[in-house]
Amino acid sequence: MGERNFTNSLANIKVPMLILDQKWHRLFALGGKPEDVKDLEAKENSLLKREAELKQELKDLKKVKETLMASVMSNMEGTSDLVSKKLDDDKRLLEECKERIEKNEDELLEIPKETDEVNRELMLATMNFCYDKLRTNSKEANEITEWIKDIRVQLKKNVIRKHNREINNKEIYSYMHDVFGMEVLNIFDMQNEDFSIGIADDKPSAADDSADSKDTKDLSNVSLEDVDLDAIAKEDITDNEASKEEASDN
Repeated sequence: MGERNFTNSLANIKVPMLILDQKWHRLFALGGKPEDVKDLEAKENSLLKREAELKQELKDLKKVKETLMASVMSNMEGTSDLVSKKLDDDKRLLEECKERIEKNEDELLEIPKETDEVNRELMLATMNFCYDKLRTNSKEANEITEWIKDIRVQLKKNVIRKHNREINNKEIYSYMHDVFGMEVLNIFDMQNEDFSIGIADDKPSAADDSADSKDTKDLSNVSLEDVDLDAIAKEDITDNEASKEEASDN
């Protein structure tokens, strides 16, 4: 939408008094209000306070006006100097009261316009803040999504590697049994206790933490199409060659 169309569309929208809406305040619950929002909020609060003061003052002035008018009417027929002076004072005070009433009424006519203008500025500042936050949250959420996707792929790769190691161990041990016999293996098993014969399709025992099992299942829930099996095989070969070189160096 063009800037002109955007401005024209907003011109016909009635904006609620934002600072009186608790849900508006909740928009800033996490990060707090930015300075421009705070300034506009304070300005709007000041205008609303001034409007309330003017209304109360206007109410009081009208009462005074009625009292002065009654006093002027009652002293109109008086002839003494004291009564005449009282009449003149009341007339003067009555004129001042009328002027103040007129001034307050004029100011009261302008305040809603000023308040509406500030409220619209506050709406724009609020929207800028909120959409910036939405963009930031979306960017971070997408980055986290990519991280989770990568972790799932890496986890699936490691699950495959684990199964390959377990299958290889099982094959090696089986061939050792066929070649050397169980009696010899038992002797060597007692000398070499730091290994295990894992079975790729073993299921978790009852002692396993169910929550951890569920998390692992969720994280590894990635299609094999997303996993480069050839790359894993090459990595395994590279790892094996590196292990052999390390062993020969030692």
